Amino acid sequence: MNAPETLNHLAEAYVRLVLSLGLHDADYVDAYYGPPSLKTEAETGKLSLPEIVRKAREVHTRAGEFHNGGSDEMTRLRHRYIVRQLEAVIARAEMLSGKHLTFDEESQALYDAVAPTYPESHFQNIMGQLEAILPGHGPVPPRFQQYKNQFVVPGEKLDAVFQAAISEARARTQRHISLPPDESFVIEYVRGKSWSGYNWYKGNSHSLIQMNTDFPIHIDRAIDLASHEGYPGHHVYNALLEKHLVRDRAWIEFTVYPLFSPQSLIAEGTANFGIEVAFPGKQREDFEGQTLFPLAGLDGSRAAEYYAVHNLYLKLNYAGNEAARGYLDGKISREDAVRWLVTYALYTPDRALQRTRFFDQYRSYVINYNLGQDLVERYITSRGGTRENPQQRWSEFQALLASPRLPSGLTAG
Repeated sequence: MNAPETLNHLAEAYVRLVLSLGLHDADYVDAYYGPPSLKTEAETGKLSLPEIVRKAREVHTRAGEFHNGGSDEMTRLRHRYIVRQLEAVIARAEMLSGKHLTFDEESQALYDAVAPTYPESHFQNIMGQLEAILPGHGPVPPRFQQYKNQFVVPGEKLDAVFQAAISEARARTQRHISLPPDESFVIEYVRGKSWSGYNWYKGNSHSLIQMNTDFPIHIDRAIDLASHEGYPGHHVYNALLEKHLVRDRAWIEFTVYPLFSPQSLIAEGTANFGIEVAFPGKQREDFEGQTLFPLAGLDGSRAAEYYAVHNLYLKLNYAGNEAARGYLDGKISREDAVRWLVTYALYTPDRALQRTRFFDQYRSYVINYNLGQDLVERYITSRGGTRENPQQRWSEFQALLASPRLPSGLTAG
């Protein structure tokens, strides 16, 4: 008589499948710090893509038949997490085998969410507001770039500015979240990447954070990257998952992070919203004006002016989704996507071309940043975590970071 199925059995089967699929897709396994034997087994007994799909469907069926009635909420969330992550494994393996999905079909299959669609008029309206406050005359994109270029962090001051931003982000996070005592990360400055920053989680509460210096880095990126990649973003997210789910509960599925999966929407959404959690409203402007602007050799008295422009610019953040959707669905060319990004995302032409390379590599992943942030913010706000109630906001934020909740669970409450 066979032993009864357990979630631990299903979780280990899931981990094996993710590691197997990672052998076909260099970007797929973003982090793994589980048993080395599982990785060795995946490498020595390499499965074909059809075999991965077949095995993943079998495990998914077993997971769907698993009786989970009466379990506590965390166990129910765990069960649903394994089921949904397995569905994303199947979808990604089928895509690598040649299956074509539209942008929205792909994002639903991989990330458990579909981003809203905005008409061109939405972005034109925001551009009109920017036109009214930017200095100078003529088209908005060059005027915006001329304005932003006044706030570039000089290369020789970059590390000092980033270190100050990280130190402040960490101090603010530590006041509300109990971090593992051994947590740490190192920073590397790199070039030639399609992204601006990346957190490579290594396990044992340690991360490698890389900053791309291909293009000029404006002053706002210091807090953005310090919080998004570090505190209370990706580094804290992964460290809390390791502490609460891997070490305390022995849930092996969280020792592996498949990039093209629903987990990424939670990861990117919390990392982006974490910027606002750590530096709410005018607190960010004040800290930057008093500390980061002077460190960068910039006039701190212009911080309020800078953020009036920058915060309006952030309202264009779904413009990139529209470029990616049209480009990946074959409705517009790369050149058209670049023009759209220059016009409505206000990228320089070189930066826009780099962004299309991100579309090539990561495809519908782009929704995880803006839609992820919006879903996380709505979820935490609906539970009382408003700017006016910062303690509740931090409490709900930490609970989400240390849970297996899915994107669809953010809208379900």
